[in-house]
Amino acid sequence: MSMAVEELAAPTINTLPPTRREILQALKKRGELTADDISGLLGLTTSGVRQHLVALTSDGLVEHRQVREGPGRPRHCYRLTPAADGLFPRAYSDLTNELLGYAADDDPELVDRLFERRRRRRLQGARARLAGKDFAQKVEELARILDEDGYLADFETLGDGTYVITEHNCAILGVARRYGQACSSEIGFLRDALPEASIERVHHMIAGAHSCAYEVKPKRTKNRRR
Repeated sequence: MSMAVEELAAPTINTLPPTRREILQALKKRGELTADDISGLLGLTTSGVRQHLVALTSDGLVEHRQVREGPGRPRHCYRLTPAADGLFPRAYSDLTNELLGYAADDDPELVDRLFERRRRRRLQGARARLAGKDFAQKVEELARILDEDGYLADFETLGDGTYVITEHNCAILGVARRYGQACSSEIGFLRDALPEASIERVHHMIAGAHSCAYEVKPKRTKNRRR
């Protein structure tokens, strides 16, 4: 009985074999890649990557287009299908939107208060995890928190000491499209979790970008004259 239930359960990104999961995550992060690109990113042979791409295409999770650049055979550029996009966390946006709609009908300001309570709850947990860390460690831990929340987050360090935290998946995208409080609450959470940083959103899915990204810079402290 348990096996039958498991077989009928909808797949998620975490139920796929490790290599195929890594390929789908790479495509989710980068948008579009060739087999050679994926091979280089994951440290796999190109022939092995192609075998997985054939299987993923057969399963309806990956599609490709041909790109011709000069003479020779065209390149195949692979990207996720909408079905594959559905494997990543979405946090039951339809139900959430329905419930938020009822709340807004009863009290238009209630939705604002609900997002504020969510922000404070996340902030409390984040502050406990960031305590005692230096700036770089806090950025890394903050990206880890976002990743655990389903945002497929990572970070990179730029040459001038600036960091960029990128959310490759929006765990509440369906909600964010309807309620702007979701996005304002997100950047508010980041700024309050890391008050010693200047944080600006530089890419936004709602505005049509492939991901949401935040530029994180240490605030300059001014020396006070005595």
